[in-house]
Amino acid sequence: MADRKSAGVSRAEIVAEARSWIGTPYRHQASLKGAGCDCLGLIRGVYRVFCGPEKEPITPYSPNWAEETGQETLRDAARRHLVEIDAAPFRDGEPLREGDVILIRVRDRAPAKHAAIASGPDTIIHAYDRHAVAENSLPAAWRRRIAYAFQFPDLTD
Repeated sequence: MADRKSAGVSRAEIVAEARSWIGTPYRHQASLKGAGCDCLGLIRGVYRVFCGPEKEPITPYSPNWAEETGQETLRDAARRHLVEIDAAPFRDGEPLREGDVILIRVRDRAPAKHAAIASGPDTIIHAYDRHAVAENSLPAAWRRRIAYAFQFPDLTD
């Protein structure tokens, strides 16, 4: 495969790749298209396609890691590998931009622990417990809980 990072990546390409994961069963800590992934695994898989091999190993984590640690582990990892953008407009109702990665707080004042890729102004592609990767509307309750937003490196549009 060509070095995608040097070529840049479009929002449409990110969404197309994320959509190719739809139907992948939920598997905690996994990141293999068609075999299984969790929400982080989906982001990792799309990242590998456009940015190459992962830059650091993923340490094992429990399903309730955020409640156990109380730390913004997911945000910190995203900051190391993606480009942070302002999430406030999305919380306030502005349309999502396709291809952006959003991190969502499952509970108020808890660390962000759910990740998704925006596929349209009000839709996301994500994996969640007991469900395969799916493309869904972003409910208002989840929109209000968007804590952080990121873009893939070398975005061309």
